Amino acid sequence: MKRALHVAFLLAASLCARADDWPRFLGPKDDCSSAETGLLKKWPKEGPKKLWEVEKGAGYACPVVAGKWCILFHSREGREIIEGLDAETGERKWKLDYEAPYEPQFGAGEGPRSSPLIAGDRVFVSGIAGHVHCLELATGKIVWKHNLAEDYKLSPTFFGHGGSPLLAEGKLIISLGTEDGKSLVAFDPATGKELWTAASPWGASYASPIAATLNGKACILALQGGMDQPPTGGLLVVDAANGNVLAKVPHRAKMWASVSASSPVVAGNRIYVSEAYTEGGLCVEVGPDFSAKPVWRAKNFDTYFTTAVQDHGLLYGFAGQHQQNAELACYDVASGKELWREDLEGKFQRGSLMHVDGAYLCLGENGDLAWLDLNAKGAKVLAQAKLFHAPETWTLPALANGRLYVSQNQPGAGGSPRRVICYDLRGEGK
Repeated sequence: MKRALHVAFLLAASLCARADDWPRFLGPKDDCSSAETGLLKKWPKEGPKKLWEVEKGAGYACPVVAGKWCILFHSREGREIIEGLDAETGERKWKLDYEAPYEPQFGAGEGPRSSPLIAGDRVFVSGIAGHVHCLELATGKIVWKHNLAEDYKLSPTFFGHGGSPLLAEGKLIISLGTEDGKSLVAFDPATGKELWTAASPWGASYASPIAATLNGKACILALQGGMDQPPTGGLLVVDAANGNVLAKVPHRAKMWASVSASSPVVAGNRIYVSEAYTEGGLCVEVGPDFSAKPVWRAKNFDTYFTTAVQDHGLLYGFAGQHQQNAELACYDVASGKELWREDLEGKFQRGSLMHVDGAYLCLGENGDLAWLDLNAKGAKVLAQAKLFHAPETWTLPALANGRLYVSQNQPGAGGSPRRVICYDLRGEGK
């Protein structure tokens, strides 16, 4: 009888648990969230079980996962590398590499900043030197490619080309930034043919564009602003059908040597954007006629490398340009009021957040992982572990089918190399 009840319990758990893919940088809905359920919420002191790891080269790309495939993007010795891995075992199935010379500036690394995109049976990748590739997912064979530096008059950038590609309304969207005033470009994902460009003098930032529906219209939201002098940039609301700029709101640091890397966040008809150098956060309201106006500013909600998460009218994110002043904060979308701020014992610093299974997975920039309970009253740590000790773990991890894919972007303590590590978060019944 007890065995029958146990089997029934496991069957019920498996039916209730839900799996999902992570096909692009900010997740399946471009909002740092996943629909997965039934995940492991408690683990031993050393953390969740490690399933596999693979060494990688330089770069900050998020691994992306769909079905049996995990796509890894990195670079070694001036060559960018795209690899197709078995998502379950980490076995390398195919590889494409090509020359992508890039001279790092300001002490930054040479690897790619953007993440791949899986859509159907294709993979799309936009590299640090402007190489855009469409590949067959199963083989890595090139379907089409572009060299943006040759095809367009690209404006100078601080750290190379950085925004991740987006597929929206049947179009592949790439953040551009050109000397002749083109901020975004849309390609036919099947052929690579240019479909439209969005006209704006604002250069490319490191914030990836996202898709949103505003007033019933499919839109692209992009936080632009590059290596411009004088500094210019801000939020663009673009018609996904034709590239027409529907609204633009200036928001960029006043200092020249700055970057924006935090993507827009949507909450109804309000859009939150942020940069971490002088201006901090801005919340914009889009009217029925696509007039856009700032409704509040939050200089101390200056999310930097990572993107804030919105849930039921609350924004959660790690604010602060530097390690010593980085804290997790919560803001009310309606009023712009800061509800609380927490340093979490200084363990996570400029960390990343993922909303999933009724809680928040948090990855700190030095390799700390935690489950957090976040609400309007504060933050509570539910479980935590030190996965490794290495700097620059800024990349939002990927979660797919109960597996968490974490990028260690720099060599770590104990001689650990740059790598991607897959952890098992499958709860009982998965």
